[in-house]
Order: sequence, then structure tokens, then C-alpha cells
Amino acid sequence: MSSTSALMIIFAAVFANNFILVQFLGICPFLGVSKKTDTALGMGIAVIFVMAIASVFTYAINEWVLVKLGIEYIRTIAFILIIASLVQIVEMIIKKFSPSLYSALGVYLPLITTNCAVLGVALMNVEYTAMWQAFLNGAFSGVGFTLAIVLLAGIREKLAHNDIPKPFRGFPITLITASIMSMSFVAFSGMVF
Repeated sequence: MSSTSALMIIFAAVFANNFILVQFLGICPFLGVSKKTDTALGMGIAVIFVMAIASVFTYAINEWVLVKLGIEYIRTIAFILIIASLVQIVEMIIKKFSPSLYSALGVYLPLITTNCAVLGVALMNVEYTAMWQAFLNGAFSGVGFTLAIVLLAGIREKLAHNDIPKPFRGFPITLITASIMSMSFVAFSGMVF
């Protein structure tokens, strides 16, 4: 494993190709679960786990089954099934060990199944030549997702205590904040070739 290519994958996944702030995938949980940092962190950890494990499983299924049988055209359906299964496992684990987090995440936890960022990372990973690259990209794309959602949650918590003009309160200031965050992350794109 080349440390340079590993560092490039990590940097690109977290900053330059951040799924939320650069590629605009996974916006629904980003805006819906980012009211409190605790909930945002819980969602982020669940997404890291699902993205990392889904990356390994989808890469393996793609390389060893779909490509070998010449049925790559069902890749999206197969990946959705794998992701849905993993999300069910994560949901059961969170419900068992952290009922408060489970209830705080609400509908957004099962929505990880249809989170386009999770499917996006799985589809993007088919371009890699080794499973370790797919795993790194998946795990650190989840870290980038977590970074973005926790940063927004922290900012939203601070904004709740500020005197914001009435037309900008609530969702409008959240969108303005997200757009400014997005601009800062897009600046990293020039650093990756």
C-alpha cells in the first residue's frame, strides 16, 4: 500500500470530494439531523460504519460476482440491497445500546438506506483497483460526512442564541451557513489532481 495514494484518498474523501459540501449528496440528513451536535455525531458514526462496511461488501460483490458473471448492469440494485441490510443491522445495534440516540435520530436512521451519499460512495468505489482503496474511500467519506454534519450542528447551536433578523431565522440561516461551508470545502478541490 502506497502511503501517498492512501493519504490522497483520505484527503480527497474528507475535504476535496466531501459528499455533502462538494458533491451535494446526503443533504437530507445533513439538514435534518444537524440541530444538536450529539445527534449529528451519532448519525455521523452510523454513516461512517455503514459507508466503510458497505464499501468492502459492495466492492467484493462487484469484483467477485457481478463482473465475473457479466451482470454489472444490476450493480445499483445489488448495492442498495447490501446497504439496506447493513442499515438494518446498525439500526438494531443503536436501538439496543442507545435508545435515546435511536429516538433522536428518528426517521433519519432508516433513511441511511436511501442516502445517496452511501450509494454514491459504493458506486464510486468500483473505480478503485484494490479493496483497501475502496475501504479507505468509504470510511473517510463517512468521516467527511460526519465532519460536515457536526460542524453545521455546532454552528446551528450557536446561532440559536444570536439575534438573527426575523426573515433569516431557522431554515434560511441554516442554508446560508451550509453554502458558506460548501464554499470553503470546494476550495480544497484544487489541491487534488
